[in-house]
Amino acid sequence: MDVEALLRRIGYEGARDPNADVLQALHRAFVLSVPFENLDIHLGRPIVLDEAALFDKIVKRRRGGFCYEMNGLFAALLRALGFDVTLLSARVVGTDGKAGPEFDHLVLLVPLSERRLADVGFGDVFVHPLRLDASGEQPDDKGPCRITRDDGKRAVERRTPEGAWKTLYFFTETPRRLDEFAGMCRYHQTSPDSPFTQKRFTTKPTGTGQVTLSEHTLIVTERGTRTERELCGEEEYRSVLRERFGLVV
Repeated sequence: MDVEALLRRIGYEGARDPNADVLQALHRAFVLSVPFENLDIHLGRPIVLDEAALFDKIVKRRRGGFCYEMNGLFAALLRALGFDVTLLSARVVGTDGKAGPEFDHLVLLVPLSERRLADVGFGDVFVHPLRLDASGEQPDDKGPCRITRDDGKRAVERRTPEGAWKTLYFFTETPRRLDEFAGMCRYHQTSPDSPFTQKRFTTKPTGTGQVTLSEHTLIVTERGTRTERELCGEEEYRSVLRERFGLVV
């Protein structure tokens, strides 16, 4: 782990002590710098859950990735800085309202004076880590979130603009290893039922909103106002990747 190179990648120049303030600053820097994207899947390039491979892709080649890659590398960075990190398995709730299988998503438990749930790899979730044991809603740049508990499992929920609470995913506190996610990582790269094989997708928070490229549709949300436009072919697609996300694929 080349800590200096990774910190340069995310533009972080702050303190490095393993505490809650540093975790929050690192988390924010990571999600604002590294886009969530599935482009390698559509290029036929295999994604391997190996820390050296993740570092090469995200830091050396200045790419993004999906949850296993981004949270896998973020966990390695935190450990290198002296944080204690536990990998957890989460089950994402789909558009049909059903939760996916175990290892569908990777999230991080960081035990500090108050335990935190870190997740830099969901694409459209929270900019700051959440307090795991707090009750009630927690403010975030992207809207209030909360963690609920029911019958031994927990859920991350976000409040919609209409005021309802939407469940994003369920998780348990069972410690996991990175290699345990390999099977679902292969599934999401190859199965026609995986949302990641359906279309190319790139997204990143901006600090005041979100920018998303879903195939040739550019979606920009800025201070609550959403606009969409269709791009004019692959040349403009590559230009938007470069200018909006810093990606050259």
